[in-house]
Amino acid sequence: MESSRTTVDEDICIMVGGQGGDGSLTVTALLAGLFRRRGLNVYSSRNVLSRIKGGHADGVVRASRNNIKCLGDHVKVVVAFDEEAVLATKDDLDPNATIIFDSSAGELDPKLVDNTVKIYNIPFTKLILAEIRRELFKNSASFAVVGRLLGFPDEEMLQSLNSRYGAKAAPILENNIRAFKIGLEWAGKNGLTAADSTSPNTVDVKQKLLMTGNEAVSYGLLVGGVRFFAGYPITPATDVMEYLQKWFPKFGGVVKQAEDELSAINMALGAALAGARSVIATSGPGLSLIHEGMGQAGAAEIPLVIVDTQRAGPSTGLPTKIEQSDLQTLVYGGHGEFPRFVLTPGSVEDCFNIGRLAPNLAEMYQLPVIIAMDLGICQNTVTIESLDLHSGKIDRGKRLTAEDLAKMPVYGRYSFTDDGVSPYTVPSTENGRFLITGNEHNEFGHVNTDKLNRVKMMEKRSIKMKSALKDLPRGTVYGDESSKIGFIGIGSTYGVILEAMGLLAKEGVSSKYYKPLTILPLEDAIGSFLDGCDEVYVVEQNQSGQLSNLITLKFGRHKQLHNILRFDGNLFRPREISQRVLQIREKQSAIVH
Repeated sequence: MESSRTTVDEDICIMVGGQGGDGSLTVTALLAGLFRRRGLNVYSSRNVLSRIKGGHADGVVRASRNNIKCLGDHVKVVVAFDEEAVLATKDDLDPNATIIFDSSAGELDPKLVDNTVKIYNIPFTKLILAEIRRELFKNSASFAVVGRLLGFPDEEMLQSLNSRYGAKAAPILENNIRAFKIGLEWAGKNGLTAADSTSPNTVDVKQKLLMTGNEAVSYGLLVGGVRFFAGYPITPATDVMEYLQKWFPKFGGVVKQAEDELSAINMALGAALAGARSVIATSGPGLSLIHEGMGQAGAAEIPLVIVDTQRAGPSTGLPTKIEQSDLQTLVYGGHGEFPRFVLTPGSVEDCFNIGRLAPNLAEMYQLPVIIAMDLGICQNTVTIESLDLHSGKIDRGKRLTAEDLAKMPVYGRYSFTDDGVSPYTVPSTENGRFLITGNEHNEFGHVNTDKLNRVKMMEKRSIKMKSALKDLPRGTVYGDESSKIGFIGIGSTYGVILEAMGLLAKEGVSSKYYKPLTILPLEDAIGSFLDGCDEVYVVEQNQSGQLSNLITLKFGRHKQLHNILRFDGNLFRPREISQRVLQIREKQSAIVH
């Protein structure tokens, strides 16, 4: 019965959920691949607990003809391996949604959802255990049913299974195909007939990439000349280590897994001092441990890139959930005062471009450069058109050769310059030896606690922040630039703010959005943006409004700033933001009148 089919028209959101280990994320990954090959734009997220097996886990995949960068407001199709999965998405269900429910332990109570929601009760677990005797393969059976529901030809789905499992041991592929056929058989008996394999693609197919921010920043670092990585496994930074471990050997790079973050940053500092472009990636608890090393990089002026993949804290907190609560630590963390840059990519493309730029900045200004990401942008996948691998160039700053040194009457590693950046060598350069210490020192690296020298050295290092303004990435304004209503947000709030602006436009409210790429030093353009607005909504994934506080500290315009905050570990949805804006505006209007 073709009327039972759910078509992918302009936009569709699908959730697959169950217990950890059920294979929910495998189904969303397979669907994401199908949508991408159809030429659709895709955004996919995952919601998992910090455990190997058990506890609720789900994945959401969204496909659209539009250029999407976030989750949608409503879920159209749910594949639920248990009742908890239905309850988890109940509030986000489209009124005409379809639920595919594993009824092995009993059918879904229809009273749990609106009577307009269509329910397919399918005993996936029983069917699979009877034929294959391993429950996990139920995910391939469910993939067959949801694929039929969405109108994908069987051959196309089978090709996806072969692509995913073809490199595995033969029994794994064979059992997944058996489970897939069990799902097809059930679908056929219940009105979900096979789609025409000769039907045209949904849209014109273009070459698109499906990437996470962690993948993109890793490729950016690689293209940017980084050849040494040190780190300790920690969610969600481990992906960066794994991607670089895969690619570095092809380009002469080295990945070191240390016993902890203290060791990791010291390894990275040693490699950087020896002349290698170096990076460390970590998250919350690891960030706390590397502060001493960051201070060493600041005092000794050692170039280093640090990737912070923010997650919910404090302490272990919610290690698999999103938050943007490290901002104050990134800007102010560490004892004493030393210069650093904090860059905030808001898209996968930004992750790549900033990953490529950061090693240049680190060496040009001889300081730590922090790439502040969040779990949403780190691990959620999105389709992009392409990455520009060729336009960037390697800039090693004021690096001296033996020939340069031969022309100099004397070499002072920390010599005073107008821009605060001293010409430098790496160890083993002839006549380029110097002392290095974490103590305050003079221009030759000798420990020196003289008050005049201290002031001069502090000013030397701090002036780099002004010198670098011309080279730091700048943000972008989106929307109606004449509007007096503005948004500011970083990281994974980028896509959801853009969609919220579209919803507001439908309500007759025009708006604009400034997406910063540098928050230390905080971009001066933010001040100009504020000057052009009567009201500005700062959207953040933390409780205290850390970005808003940084803006207020510099520009002092607190009366026109309104915070829209979420800190429950879940991503913002577009309607959540648009409705909050309308509520604030209504309240403000009532006060005025």
